[in-house]
Amino acid sequence: MIPIVTALLPMLGTILDRVIPDKAASEKARLEMQAALLDAAVKGDLGQMAVNKAEAAHQSVFVAGWRPAVGWVCASALAYSYIVVPLAGTVRTLMGEPALNLPVLDANLWELMAGMLGMGALRSWDKAQALKK
Repeated sequence: MIPIVTALLPMLGTILDRVIPDKAASEKARLEMQAALLDAAVKGDLGQMAVNKAEAAHQSVFVAGWRPAVGWVCASALAYSYIVVPLAGTVRTLMGEPALNLPVLDANLWELMAGMLGMGALRSWDKAQALKK
């Protein structure tokens, strides 16, 4: 959340300069706005961290929150599309029967999986950068 806020601050500063012509008042308003936005961002991030900690506290891998659930659904769907469907077709062909035309999943699953894995990798990169400081 903080990177979004810091990206918006220059644009909001430009708007304040147009709305408040007095430089001193504009600078004071800008500083107050920055402090309020950063405070709200930090509180939001702290709240999300508390929720994440509570979710992760459960012992069961299937109950530890929505993230593992989405991961299990994606893994199950990938297993179905790339193991079950081809294996069922091969078994039926070996039995001398025509292969079933089972439904397969489209590229949206890969987009979801790449997004999940990419965000996980991005967070790991963020943590590594924070350790360098």
